[in-house]
Amino acid sequence: MCEQIRIVLRNAGNINPENIEDYLKKDGYLALAKALESTREEVIDIISSSNLRGRGGGGFPTGLKWKFTLQAKSDEKYVICNADEGDPGAFMDRSILEGDPHSVLEGMAIGGYAVGAKKGIIYIRAEYPLAVERLKIAISQAKEYGLLGENILGTNFSFDIEIRLGAGAFVCGEETALIHSIEGSRGEPTNKPPFPSTSGLWGKPTLINNVETFANIAPIILNGSDWFRQYGTKNSPGTKVFALAGDVKNVGLVEVPMGTTLREIIFDIGGGIKGDKKFKAVQTGGPSGGCIPSEYLDTPIDYDSLQKLGSMMGSGGMIVMDEDTCMVDVAKFYLQFTVDESCGKCTTCRIGNVRLLEILEKITSGNAHLEDLDRMISLSNVIKNSSLCGLGQTSPNPVLSTFKYFEDEYKAHILDRVCPAGICKNLIKYEIIPQNCQGCTACARVCPTQAISGELRKPHFIDQTKCIKCGSCYSTCRFNAIKIV
Repeated sequence: MCEQIRIVLRNAGNINPENIEDYLKKDGYLALAKALESTREEVIDIISSSNLRGRGGGGFPTGLKWKFTLQAKSDEKYVICNADEGDPGAFMDRSILEGDPHSVLEGMAIGGYAVGAKKGIIYIRAEYPLAVERLKIAISQAKEYGLLGENILGTNFSFDIEIRLGAGAFVCGEETALIHSIEGSRGEPTNKPPFPSTSGLWGKPTLINNVETFANIAPIILNGSDWFRQYGTKNSPGTKVFALAGDVKNVGLVEVPMGTTLREIIFDIGGGIKGDKKFKAVQTGGPSGGCIPSEYLDTPIDYDSLQKLGSMMGSGGMIVMDEDTCMVDVAKFYLQFTVDESCGKCTTCRIGNVRLLEILEKITSGNAHLEDLDRMISLSNVIKNSSLCGLGQTSPNPVLSTFKYFEDEYKAHILDRVCPAGICKNLIKYEIIPQNCQGCTACARVCPTQAISGELRKPHFIDQTKCIKCGSCYSTCRFNAIKIV
């Protein structure tokens, strides 16, 4: 049985997040006090030695990012917490901020001391009102206790934190777009280098980490890098929080050591597939990730293993899909999201993804030809190789991964004009099985277009010219008299 290890979620549900005393009783801010007794270099050495990798998706070594920011020469530096969580099905950062806001504030303060910054900013989407409210309370309480503000804990270190609300643009999860949004400009990414560590907010060196990364800092400082490395794998130590969702029995947040397999998360912790149906695939990494089929259920979850399968860790979204899922439709869903959320700055993302979506729409509507698959792959690679930011570069991943593992499903849509999962409306139709129909009229009563007719207690019929394929009849029938063909 897979065991959960709670490091990031150590206090969530166990303390009152609006009472700093509860956090202090759980060794809160002891790590900050310990850090202030050390040199900046010593603090960064601990983080570097822990091999903590950024939990926002890229997996960049946190200690190295901190070191670069410390080495940058400037009269002013900033620390930014990226709380712009925008992946469909992801709610890890939200839960951390709502359940344990002081853990993030403490991590930011330690980061501020380590890199020589006096100002911190939490960039959080306005759709998280409870998280915002609890952050405001936590910041106020930390100032009252002398844990934020001037001369923290009687030292010469001063550090303050403010909140900036984002409008919910997915692209602002990219660090340079986020910086521009804070500055009051359009949220668009820029070329790197220069990296924010040397030229970030207002052109000053800026340390940017996401919520989960900062929530790991205090335990590492308090317990040491060796303690942290006992969990996870050599190249991906520690734990990872996942938002388990989709066709799985137990949905919600899980925190497991890196290296835990997909099977353990989905079947041990998640309880398996709803309705005991067959597992088909799991989407990791949100719109930037890929779909992983059943033959790779024993893959350990870490940054490198997922990349080899054409997916990625992402911020931690994990959406499980059962046998009734159409993988072409899944790819289309994520691409629709990317098209809507593209900032439009670079042509390959702005126009290329629209063209890619048009190909998928042709396939799901039954109007595509085999050569469209070649165009789809070619265009995906162009977008991947020439988009400006990481969001554009990873946008074709759902398409490439679903085609890699479910090519036969794509071809069934094109060659046979059939959706094997019975999802794509233009490729299916509903028929009534006469010998099963009891003539109860339940299906006729829910049909919005009056496409079903027949006498009471006698087999009914569906007029295909009127049927809009809404599925209401299929969901209503209690006698298995309606089939999808």
